[in-house]
Amino acid sequence: MTDKPNEDYLAAAARARVTIDQQLQAAGWIVQHRRDLNLWAGRGVAVREFVMREGHGRVDYLLFIDREPVGSIEAKPEGTTLTGVEEQSAKYVTGLPDEIPSRFEQLPFAYESTSAETRFTNMLDPEPRSRRLFRFHRPEALARWLAHATEHPAAPTLRARLRVMPPLDRRGLWPSQGEAIKNLEESLAEDRPRALIQMATGSGKTFTAACPDASRTARSCGRGRPRQRPLRGRRWRDRAAQPPRDV
Repeated sequence: MTDKPNEDYLAAAARARVTIDQQLQAAGWIVQHRRDLNLWAGRGVAVREFVMREGHGRVDYLLFIDREPVGSIEAKPEGTTLTGVEEQSAKYVTGLPDEIPSRFEQLPFAYESTSAETRFTNMLDPEPRSRRLFRFHRPEALARWLAHATEHPAAPTLRARLRVMPPLDRRGLWPSQGEAIKNLEESLAEDRPRALIQMATGSGKTFTAACPDASRTARSCGRGRPRQRPLRGRRWRDRAAQPPRDV
């Protein structure tokens, strides 16, 4: 007797892989079946149905950049909850066959995709966790990240660099601005990127918002900035009462 639900699942998974093939090709990957393996075909090669080390199964796609394995993709039928598939991806990133040379103890990048939804985990992060993507990364993007990770092993990713920010030079900043920037950077370092800065009118919100980005390279946000005091009390009321200037 035919197992109809299982057939439907396999058909849905096959349809997802067809669309994932197209999405990978649109992102600049060369998609191959393991029987037609040719890692010299291009910089980024995605190999379907790659057999991993014993006990680690067969990954739907193994990603190679410059002939080096760097990531995996686990394909699932549309409608699958991908957050429940991450454990399966973790099995693949540690299951590279011994005969394939790699400079990494585990594959640095893991994707799960239904073709309608794709999630990505950067295993180089201090505390790896998946996040949703609009599309697959291009091979050039992953290659840049790997080059940076090789050059800066102590802080290989953005999330790692946010944990080792140099001290903030508060000269030229109002106390409230320095405190807001410090709290924002602490939030980012703890991998809580959704942060809200709430400051009173005239307290320098615009400059505060620009400072953390600029301070990643130059930690003297306020140095050389004209010192201005926020308008308060009567000065604020007088300023607000002035008619607009003709332009």
